[in-house]
Amino acid sequence: MDEIELDWQQVTDRESFFTFVRALIADRMDSLAQEAKNPSSPRGPATNGWENTSIEAFLEAALAWAKDTHMGESLGLDGEPSWRFFALFLEAGKFYE
Repeated sequence: MDEIELDWQQVTDRESFFTFVRALIADRMDSLAQEAKNPSSPRGPATNGWENTSIEAFLEAALAWAKDTHMGESLGLDGEPSWRFFALFLEAGKFYE
């Protein structure tokens, strides 16, 4: 599989959202493979910046990010939710604490 860049800012429509989700999956799979070879410290993020490595922690972090940032409004993202917002919501699950 070709490497897909993980960049929520490139999401503009349904197909680019699907591309982003595939990239997020690939990023997680790469993290798992790297962690199997050389585990990170348990006191820090896993490879590729994954802080939340269970589905529960991932979804809780995404939800916390959405609530804390008012779905990105406090970060300067304005307007109605879009495919880009949903991509950022998913990416936040990866790193937000």
